[in-house]
Amino acid sequence: MHNPRLTVDGVIIHNNRIVLVQRAHAPFQGRWALPGGFVDYAETVESAVVREVHEETALHTRIIRLVGVYSNPERDPRGHTVSVTFLLTVTGGDVKAGDDAADARWFELDRLPSLAFDHDKIVRDVRRLLDNP
Repeated sequence: MHNPRLTVDGVIIHNNRIVLVQRAHAPFQGRWALPGGFVDYAETVESAVVREVHEETALHTRIIRLVGVYSNPERDPRGHTVSVTFLLTVTGGDVKAGDDAADARWFELDRLPSLAFDHDKIVRDVRRLLDNP
């Protein structure tokens, strides 16, 4: 029996802009995505999202709130993953690509590229959340 792998995604929105990373590796190489990745053994999801976002964007962040849990078995072509997604705020640093990211930058929320995985859905959910707190 195979169990799903646990991942995290971070959503950083400020002044109607969002931070995205361009994937350097498959799957979805070259496509834009929310920063995130796999949770390490003995690591909390809260620590993992702050670590992954820093590794991919060089931004220091803190969690504002949980956005949701995304568990569609088809969300990742590598196999079943479950993502715990958080809304974050920047506490320091400047956006710069690192780790598995070919690029990292701010995008206008109204002019987003098509996103990898189910990240289009996550961004729509966050926008609804922010519009109706």
